[in-house]
Amino acid sequence: MFAAAALAISLAVAPRPHVIWKPIPFGPRRKAEMAAYAEKHYGVHSWRLQPKVIVEHYTASNSFSSAWNTFAANEPDPELHELPGDCAHFIIDRNGRVYQLVRLDIMCRHTVGLNYVAVGIEHVGTSDAEILHDKAQIRASLELTAWLVGRFHIKVRNVIGHSESLSSPYHRELYKPWAHQTHADWKHADMDAYRTRLRRLLNSDARG
Repeated sequence: MFAAAALAISLAVAPRPHVIWKPIPFGPRRKAEMAAYAEKHYGVHSWRLQPKVIVEHYTASNSFSSAWNTFAANEPDPELHELPGDCAHFIIDRNGRVYQLVRLDIMCRHTVGLNYVAVGIEHVGTSDAEILHDKAQIRASLELTAWLVGRFHIKVRNVIGHSESLSSPYHRELYKPWAHQTHADWKHADMDAYRTRLRRLLNSDARG
């Protein structure tokens, strides 16, 4: 009981970090594409997001601009040639700047099986370890994630790495060939380290 109360307090107090609004094009056409995708893959004909999961990614590139341009281009996927293209709600640059690309009530296509419930956070970089050891970037990442956890009342166990997508209780994929598809970014051991640091931050915020 007391642990639950402490957690509830911690979720409520994480402050909103400084976020730079740099939107990608996401007008009526892309929303319609997202709704059609959600209906095919999740049985939900909507582009509206109700966040229950946060998925951490890295860009596998070395610049914010290359990631932003990729998401803005809205290119179809190479397998099904399906739109919309990939995107994420946030990109965190190496210098710790946090950019928001998409509103938090809009689904983004970043994690097979979870796009209908997941906020996507990309980190500029090419490995988990690189990001975990970059003080500015990991601090910004934890502060952003802590704020999202509190805003949407997301449990820390539902803050996951892309590679953990199949183990999420929210995972749903109606297109059979993709039912077991995932990616290698943010492995379980690295996410355990991330979640430990996230809990520490949430607890320190709660103590105030």
